[in-house]
Amino acid sequence: MNKEVKELDLIIIGAGPAGLTAAIYASRAKLNMLLIEDAIVGGQVRSSYTIENYPGFKKVEGGTLADLMQEQAQELGAEIDEFDMVERVQFSDSEKIVETSSYIYKPKAVIISTGAVPRKLPIANEEKYAGKGVHYCAVCDGAMYEGKTVGVVGGGNSALEEALFLSRFAEKVILVRRYDYFKGEKATLDEVLNHPKIEVMYNWDLVDVNGAEFMEKAKIKNTLTGEEKEIVMDAVFGYIGTEPKTKLFKDYINLNPQGYILTDENMRTNIKGVYGAGDVREKAFRQITTAVADGTISALDAEKYIVESKRVK
Repeated sequence: MNKEVKELDLIIIGAGPAGLTAAIYASRAKLNMLLIEDAIVGGQVRSSYTIENYPGFKKVEGGTLADLMQEQAQELGAEIDEFDMVERVQFSDSEKIVETSSYIYKPKAVIISTGAVPRKLPIANEEKYAGKGVHYCAVCDGAMYEGKTVGVVGGGNSALEEALFLSRFAEKVILVRRYDYFKGEKATLDEVLNHPKIEVMYNWDLVDVNGAEFMEKAKIKNTLTGEEKEIVMDAVFGYIGTEPKTKLFKDYINLNPQGYILTDENMRTNIKGVYGAGDVREKAFRQITTAVADGTISALDAEKYIVESKRVK
């Protein structure tokens, strides 16, 4: 079957905060644009239970914030294609092709805002107990462990925040930290350390998990002494970093050794008219606010690029 070819100004791939912000600015500029998302709109923000560091909101649920961003973009005229998979891309300075299961798009510019996914725990039985005790989203799966003992592995804000969220359901939350410090915000850390249902295990690392059909125990190792032991644990939630969703673009876009997109301060990649924005690009800090800033800059620069390309013709 021959697919219909559609030409348009801009395609945004990925509908997290960066992509939605870019869609808002592109729509305000009256660009003929399309936002493509292979899952649910909102990205990682939607799986955040409570957000307390986004300007204008003292406290807001992640799903609510994602809905507001989506609503604003669509009211401005943004077209969003949800649950659609990009099958192939082909980028050059002179031509951009984005192919989905239904269409072949030829945009003048592309913004890549595909984000990142949680890095899997490096344990032998990760796949065996995936969804059966090994998880990466407390908001998604935490309610399954009402009255149980669960573990959280990680040392950043995500690990701290999810430990607090899981304490709403679990009888006990064990926070396993391989070092003697955390990298999260002090206010959040203080709340964790003072919570009666949360136990912090400094200088311990998760080695593996075991059980019958479902996870029942965690094997941990002391990073200072080498001591190993098993503890009863019904589930473990991993927050050890993220991996960028860039496999589709690696043949065209310059990436760093970890797979993140390399851009300049205007979000430009090595291909003219192709931008990287949000958690998918190399940068020091990955926050909702920095993703929104990336989306803003990429859309504004893309608009200039599109206008100039039309003048050339």
